[in-house]
Amino acid sequence: MRTFPRRFPIWMSSSILLVCMLAACGGGGGGTGDTPPVVTPPVPPATGPAWTGFGNDAQHSAQAGIATQALTRIRWRTPVDIAPQNSGELLTHYGSPVISTRNTVLVPVKTGASGGFRVEARAGDNGSLLWSAGSDYVLPPVAAWTPSYNIVLTASNRLYAPGAGGKLMYRDDVDSATGAVQNVVFYGSAAYAASPSTYDASIFINTPLTADAAGNVYFGFIASGTHPAGLASGIARVSASGVGTWVGAAAASGDAAIGKVAMNSAPALSPDMKTLYVAVGAVNNGQPSGYLLALDSTTLATQGKVALTDPVTGDPSWISDSGTSSPTVGPDGDVYFGVLEANAPAHNFRGWLLHFNAALSVKKTPGSFGWDDTPSVVPATMVPSYSGPSAYLLMSKYNNYGGNGSGDGKNRIAILDPGQSQADFISGNAVMKEVLTILGPTADAGYPGGVTEWCINTAAVDPFTKSVIANSEDGYLYRWNLATNQLSERIQLTGGIGESYTPTAIGADGAVYAINNAVMFSVGR
Repeated sequence: MRTFPRRFPIWMSSSILLVCMLAACGGGGGGTGDTPPVVTPPVPPATGPAWTGFGNDAQHSAQAGIATQALTRIRWRTPVDIAPQNSGELLTHYGSPVISTRNTVLVPVKTGASGGFRVEARAGDNGSLLWSAGSDYVLPPVAAWTPSYNIVLTASNRLYAPGAGGKLMYRDDVDSATGAVQNVVFYGSAAYAASPSTYDASIFINTPLTADAAGNVYFGFIASGTHPAGLASGIARVSASGVGTWVGAAAASGDAAIGKVAMNSAPALSPDMKTLYVAVGAVNNGQPSGYLLALDSTTLATQGKVALTDPVTGDPSWISDSGTSSPTVGPDGDVYFGVLEANAPAHNFRGWLLHFNAALSVKKTPGSFGWDDTPSVVPATMVPSYSGPSAYLLMSKYNNYGGNGSGDGKNRIAILDPGQSQADFISGNAVMKEVLTILGPTADAGYPGGVTEWCINTAAVDPFTKSVIANSEDGYLYRWNLATNQLSERIQLTGGIGESYTPTAIGADGAVYAINNAVMFSVGR
């Protein structure tokens, strides 16, 4: 939810195993948390491709490995926030569900008004609760919107979730109703055990978790105050065997002004898993700015870096704590990352989708929107009308906020060609060519002439049906058919709400998962 300038962006003004009964945990089988749900008898689980984390994979391509089910009905629903802070707008980022190959849906749940989290494992066919694990995770100190709590599933079926003090909680065999939850600490369990309260109050995981094919996990963290381990805010790696390493964001960037890894921004990996891409930020003259780093994924040594600058002005771009954009890595190794324009609202608060080669040594044509979106990868074969040179395209939210007079509230989603360009209608600069666009279908009562925003920070791509699944602030979930360029299916989830952008995911059986108004919905036939 970024409705500018109607609501001035507030970001600019500044292990414990818990098994609970199904009714007490809320949701499942169509429940909403207000009344005990009706539980359908379990059936043998489906088997299929897993959805492992934010954007599905380590490149954040958000591609489904199975055809999505028709958007016929809400199969089940469950709260992702037991105490949502809704004041007409819901300014809380929610983590993506992850789904195992046996269709166990793992849901991050916020349990209190200002924090408190747990992970719920639910059967994908009916939402019945299999197990639940509480977390002592503490939110990082922020001045604006509530950050996301994201989990990740490895290829060995091990789940990792953030804990307090920089700990990772993990549980093996997520499909089993029983199992121990254990902890691993990237700077050493002995150090943490010697002063847990100190670390809990000063070390905060502040990004989603990303896992590589070997089960190594990467994440950003904030270090504040003083603590015995001498940590500095940076990026951590925990190997599958539990060995932790880290590097400070300032040291990795070579810039002492860098303060942290970008809030809510999931690290990404190259297709060969050898290079880790991380966005880091600083504060220069009151304006957040920073770099995109390319690190050796084993040693965390810096291999390349590029300053994140506005392609029109050349000034440092905004990297907001209220955003959730993460690097996306294309099949050819090119890297994409969304930033806000340096001179907002000169580009209607749309920002830019910056585009680099794998080494970050060449700046390529940017997209004309992208400051709070992680673009999804679309094989060019999904768009029958496309005849250009690119093997893959990008799907991006393409909102057009008010600002410098040309923002008309005509919010769109788009298929962009990273290999061809057109003139940006605002600045005149070369931007990625729009292959297809489609306007939001619902009038926005608060913005005369405009339409409601597309409520996504990563949209699911279905190559099997040549479609994209996208959530809208009008309360509907839509299928965008790329063969016909039409919204071919829709289903109402809620009455609609202005909220932080949300992720979509695909289950092992092709069910679609979307979040609206603090509830996760399982949608299918």
